[in-house]
Amino acid sequence: GQSSSQETQSSGSGIIIGQNDTELLCVTNAHVINGADTISVCFVDGSAVEASVKGSDTDNDLAVISVKLSDISDDTKSQIKVATIGDSSSLKVGEQVVAIGNALGYGQSVTSGIVSGLNRQLDDSNISMIQTDAAINPGNSGGALVNSSGQLIGVNSAKMASENFEGMGFAIPVDDVVEICDRIISKKDAPVGYVGVEISTRYDASTLQMMGYPAGVVAAGSPAANAGIEKGDIITQFNGTAVTGYTVFNSEKMKYSPGDEVTLTVYRGGKTYSVKITLGTANS
Repeated sequence: GQSSSQETQSSGSGIIIGQNDTELLCVTNAHVINGADTISVCFVDGSAVEASVKGSDTDNDLAVISVKLSDISDDTKSQIKVATIGDSSSLKVGEQVVAIGNALGYGQSVTSGIVSGLNRQLDDSNISMIQTDAAINPGNSGGALVNSSGQLIGVNSAKMASENFEGMGFAIPVDDVVEICDRIISKKDAPVGYVGVEISTRYDASTLQMMGYPAGVVAAGSPAANAGIEKGDIITQFNGTAVTGYTVFNSEKMKYSPGDEVTLTVYRGGKTYSVKITLGTANS
């Protein structure tokens, strides 16, 4: 009839994404640091430094943590650097990638593979993910997915683990990571604007063009029906920015807050229309 509690340790991975006059900034998955009493960052040379949380976005499973530069030795500083940011919107299926992380807590390790798919929508994610067959194991969460030029193109976030699945890892595209981290670092705590349309990932830009339609994303549902969006509409622009896929759509959406008015350009029945929408919140 008695109960007891015990402190435990867990490990994950992270990426140095920025530096200011006093801090080194790292991104990791929100689930890696959520609920932690203390957080330590272990660098490549084995030195460990206490870190603090700048903020997190649990909906998108990202968090930014910081380490005081004064706590890092000069020797360690000479062995680390801020990651070079790539462009996830230009990724192609079949492109070579490398996953870096703290697999199983054994220390830094790398695995290689290819981009297996793009714009993968997982049930528990608000972001369209990169799929890769590079091995991503427990402890890799929050680690870097880099291209053949060593540029960061994603943050490893999820693994489908089952006897029926093999070689299916997922990463948050770096274009979304940068947008979310900028918001966290800038302390922009207001929720992201909510468009209110469900997007179908069945049709990518190349498929639509093969069918004779313009590139864009297809509305699969219509919570924004009173603004004029209908199921099957192809959204080709978001406030003047060409929409080439769900990643671009989501990245543009995250630039706006509830209450902002945006204009969507939609293709329907051979004609193009402009639809103005006042953004809401996800629970509205």
